[in-house]
Amino acid sequence: MDFNDIESRGLILLGGGKMGSALLAGWLGQGLSPRAVHVVTPHPSDWLVSTGVSLAGDLPDDPAVVLIAVKPQKMAEALPQLARFGGGRTLFVSVAAGRTLASYEAILGAGTPVVRAMPNTPSAIGQGITAIIGNAAAGAADLALAEGLLRAVGDVVRLDAEDQMDAVTAVSGSGPAYVFHLIETLAAAGEAEGLPPDLALRLAKATVAGAGALAQQSGESPAQLRVNVTSPGGTTAAALNVLMDEKAGFPALLQRAVKAAADRGRELGK
Repeated sequence: MDFNDIESRGLILLGGGKMGSALLAGWLGQGLSPRAVHVVTPHPSDWLVSTGVSLAGDLPDDPAVVLIAVKPQKMAEALPQLARFGGGRTLFVSVAAGRTLASYEAILGAGTPVVRAMPNTPSAIGQGITAIIGNAAAGAADLALAEGLLRAVGDVVRLDAEDQMDAVTAVSGSGPAYVFHLIETLAAAGEAEGLPPDLALRLAKATVAGAGALAQQSGESPAQLRVNVTSPGGTTAAALNVLMDEKAGFPALLQRAVKAAADRGRELGK
């Protein structure tokens, strides 16, 4: 992406944890100058110090972007110190979960362009997916800038309405945990059938990772890929008879799980 405006005006990164550091690594890898980035964090990691970004606390007067990557519970004390940048020229991008666009406007002013984003944990290795939505003050150029910054850690999709964010959180934000649990339980099931624990876990990890990569890269739908693996009356079909049971299998279970996550997101957003 074109970093010219950020190079000249600067970018403030509020929060230097895993997500903030993953984003910063992506930007620096794409050619952004360390001197253009000002990180606000109480305990910078050795890696952050080694990058050469500004950690001294002297912030630019008119930054192009403020990117908020602190935990939601730390927002109340962290955000007001940057409220002076609200009003229009500075784009605010938030990757903090649960905070609505209106909550940022209440602190920064309704005329402040704000883009709310929901990345997920595979962003740490550049394999994430992030959903974004902007407020009324965020124009096409603001959304394009936010998307460019977030592409440093993976794919980006744009939402039509903010109320879709709770469903996104439940599917892709929380979703990696569901997959990690699938790996756990698949390995445990392998152990129950007589495999050594280390081998069962190795098989489960590689199977889930490989199937995910195939689903991403194949031109066929997941449903067709499933059919391709399933011989009539074979071993896969026997397993799928259990997993695809409408009442006790994956369809009902995952729908309940995703709904529970989305409902909780709506509660936290109030």
